Amino acid sequence: MHPTELIELFIVGGILLVILSVSIILKGKWRKVSQGLAILFLVSFGIFYLVRPYWIDMQIEKKVGYLQIYLEEQYPGETWDYRTVPHREDGYKHLNPYYIGVIFDNEPLVEYKYFVRNKSDITQRGWSTSDLHDLKHLEE
Repeated sequence: MHPTELIELFIVGGILLVILSVSIILKGKWRKVSQGLAILFLVSFGIFYLVRPYWIDMQIEKKVGYLQIYLEEQYPGETWDYRTVPHREDGYKHLNPYYIGVIFDNEPLVEYKYFVRNKSDITQRGWSTSDLHDLKHLEE
């Protein structure tokens, strides 16, 4: 389990503990209301925790589409492949899933990292290579 997930669970557990502690102090109708609030909070966090990976996947697909249009405008006639972070697999949780790697076919040793906020805000945030040479697609 990733440290971020542990922090989330501690925060949710703390909030749930506070709500349940308050429900012990209250009497009658207010006790049932606060316990219902605790159940509602727990169910909503569970739904959020289950839906979030699918939401991230949908966002990445949309951003890859925006990046495709951007690269076609910037580099007409060239071809490339995308590399995204497999954020659901162990060992990749520390990486930002919203950085999209692009490997151009005429420069296969270099992976350029792009960050896409929306279709009009796309920036190249970095690159990685094992062989230092002139970078053909470096955007400044």
